Amino acid sequence: MPNRGDFFITTLKRAHLEWGTHRHTLSRGLIYGEGYLQIPANIARQLQIFNSNQLGAITDYTCNSADEFLQDVTLKASGCSSAGNIYAKQFQGCGNLKVLGDWFFHINAIIGDRVKITWIDNISIEIERI
Repeated sequence: MPNRGDFFITTLKRAHLEWGTHRHTLSRGLIYGEGYLQIPANIARQLQIFNSNQLGAITDYTCNSADEFLQDVTLKASGCSSAGNIYAKQFQGCGNLKVLGDWFFHINAIIGDRVKITWIDNISIEIERI
């Protein structure tokens, strides 16, 4: 489980900024405005960022953005690189897949921007474009 002060930096790609429309599957229709933050596999293992495949794991985090646009939203550590894997591969809005897309729009995010995710405590994170 991540500790206070732990952090990682992720670089935004088109798929992160256009999650609902830049897709390689037809599993659902196009949805504009969705976004997510990638968690690199080595970071997920190092910091023990689990998804719901790990029984009893913390997967929901209270999130604020350094620019104060996001305040007390819930991000979920989710996804996995292979069926049954216990490590999360992304942070996404919990019940609202557009919450990060709204923030990306607010900060005028572009491909190549870097986002720092810092743990404030074991259930709270702060995100900021650096």
